[in-house]
Amino acid sequence: MKIDIHNHILPKRWPDLKERYGYGGWIQLHHHCEGKAKMMKDGKLFRVIDQNCWDPDTRIKEMDETGVTVQALSTVPIMFSYWAKPEDALDLCKIINDDLATTVKTHPKRFIGLGTVPLQAPDLAIQEMTRCIKELGFPGIEIGSHVNDWNLDAPELQSFFAAAEELDCSIFVHPWDMEMSGRMSKYWLPWLVGMPAETATAMCSLIFSGVLEKFPKLKVCFAHGGGSFPCTIGRIEHGFNVRPDLCAVECEVNPRNYLGRVYTDSLVHDPEALRLLVNVIGKDNIVLGSDYPFPLGEHHPGKLIQSMNDFSDILKDKLLADNACQFLGIDRALYEPACSSKSSMSDSMSCEHSEPSPKRQKTCELASNNVCS
Repeated sequence: MKIDIHNHILPKRWPDLKERYGYGGWIQLHHHCEGKAKMMKDGKLFRVIDQNCWDPDTRIKEMDETGVTVQALSTVPIMFSYWAKPEDALDLCKIINDDLATTVKTHPKRFIGLGTVPLQAPDLAIQEMTRCIKELGFPGIEIGSHVNDWNLDAPELQSFFAAAEELDCSIFVHPWDMEMSGRMSKYWLPWLVGMPAETATAMCSLIFSGVLEKFPKLKVCFAHGGGSFPCTIGRIEHGFNVRPDLCAVECEVNPRNYLGRVYTDSLVHDPEALRLLVNVIGKDNIVLGSDYPFPLGEHHPGKLIQSMNDFSDILKDKLLADNACQFLGIDRALYEPACSSKSSMSDSMSCEHSEPSPKRQKTCELASNNVCS
């Protein structure tokens, strides 16, 4: 079984947002030829995407080809629109989330929804997050690595994280809005270097600020194997120890203590990096993530995990599926109804012992009644 928690989807169509809101800066989708569309921003090309970025049936066909059982769907980060007027961003979030809910309703055994919220306005973000969890039946949301001039340690976001913990809402953090100009304008550096740095900045912000200390039940997963964080935890801890006047000003807990508390996806593209990730982040805290359907993703999701000869079947199953169930708080049996004779020993163990929390069971029932019926 494979549960891919990092992949992106868009609605096939949405309204003309410049016309709807009265100003530019928005992404529009132009279907210029069969099976392809241009993501345009103020008349300039942002990216060309294929049909698998909006069509669920195409996705399912490709999932079947690579053995992916379930995708936890989230929007493309440029759609966050944290720069926009809050009420307009909320309206767009509702358009995206409602479309996502329709996809999950149509294919409830193959897709799970991770919503998007207008994080530049925390009160509105809490409102939409609550709707995502309680009405749409999503187990979580996706957010960016920062919000305009705020890192994730911003005091303005404290109420949002408190509400997420109360709702038992899983949070998937994706890097976005990297520096694109000047020294970063060549060699695809914003994606190759900027994104890993963005993710490490988000992780350090949540750790050093004490957010994870104040909200111990908050479940947060970081994209791209945690970016540069796993490789630099030694430097981060050393800095905390030698300059507490700079690093320990808001939280006196050693950063290393949070290893085993946070999740990352598995998207590192390298066997040695994956071994490091297991050793640093922990075998129970890494979940399969592919970044499907984009070029920097793992084109055969889970292939790297499956290729690791020194990983036991039980460990592989954790990384491919079981840890995702724990992070998302979902009952594995809802997506793998029965353990067949062909299941691996690790699958059988997971099926026998996986129990949803009462709150998560309620969320699953909401999904079944309101979205998946």
